[in-house]
Amino acid sequence: MSAVETAAASDAAARHLAARADELREKHGRLRELLDARGARSIVLDGQPSLAWLLAGARVHVSLAAPPIAHAVVDHDGITVHTTANERARLVEEELPPGIEVVAVPWHEVAQRRPTDSGQLRESAVEHELAALRRRLLPAEHDRYRALGADAAKVVGDVLRAARPEDSEALIAARVAAGIVELGAEPLVTLVAGAGRVAHRHPLPGTGPLGRRAMVVVCARRRGLIANLTRWVRFDEAPRAERDAERRILDVEAAAFAALVPGRPYSEVFDELRRAYAAHGFDRDEWGSHHQGGPAGYAGRDPRLGPGVAGTVEAGQAFTLNPSAPGVKVEDTVLVTGDLGQTVEPITVDAEWPSAIVAGIARPLVLER
Repeated sequence: MSAVETAAASDAAARHLAARADELREKHGRLRELLDARGARSIVLDGQPSLAWLLAGARVHVSLAAPPIAHAVVDHDGITVHTTANERARLVEEELPPGIEVVAVPWHEVAQRRPTDSGQLRESAVEHELAALRRRLLPAEHDRYRALGADAAKVVGDVLRAARPEDSEALIAARVAAGIVELGAEPLVTLVAGAGRVAHRHPLPGTGPLGRRAMVVVCARRRGLIANLTRWVRFDEAPRAERDAERRILDVEAAAFAALVPGRPYSEVFDELRRAYAAHGFDRDEWGSHHQGGPAGYAGRDPRLGPGVAGTVEAGQAFTLNPSAPGVKVEDTVLVTGDLGQTVEPITVDAEWPSAIVAGIARPLVLER
């Protein structure tokens, strides 16, 4: 590497560290406001979404099926991460932003996660407030999210562009999962349904062939943020009713997108989505057959929209809606831009994937093979 390249790499590394430090300060400030509002001295964060959010996407897990291997104690003065001695070096060297104190205990001792006095909050006591703090994604988080969304969409696109009707669901899932891992991301959800199983809304991959059409669903996590998308491929001429349903489910989604306006309650977004089913020729109660998605970011849905769910749409927030009906579904992760003329910006976008403009927004079509 030349001296110029070395200097450029050094400058980029310095900017990266500075950006992470700025992000940490902003989030620490939000938590200080929460402590003041609650009259508390500190808070213990031990949930995956909250830790990933606070620590700028640090990987604080080993097993995806287990709780985090660390927790954070946040007070007005700073942030202290508690972990076991065997995890400390990796976290400090590879994961944590600068400026965080790390306390380690022997691996055979359980780090204390419970409040030690009445002035220390449990995360579970303020989970709704923490979800509200996570809504306002920072510009650096938007950049990370857009990059992940584009990468994940291309992985799925590349796999389906090479797929064949005789390929098994398991083979397609393996190829997608391998591609996601190669991105430096984690495939939290990989679903595949061949033609005989597309009626299932959460089709865990089986061993049967794809057949004439197939659906792939992916939730990929990188630096804490989770990108969610669904794509379809078809290998023959579609019946008219199938194409009609595919078009109408995009209209249902468009009605919900139009409701994603900063300041609008989640309840109104959900009501617009619920009513859109009947307005576009589906059963009026179809929304009850599967969850409809909701705010996204550091959790798959943070929370899912539904009757009585509280919250308000904010500019810069991420959403993943997933309206569906028998044999059809649409799903992408979007940012609420608040820009005039276009409320949402899809970020799980593959430039090579076929699309159509629906209510002013490019939406994915079925890949015809």
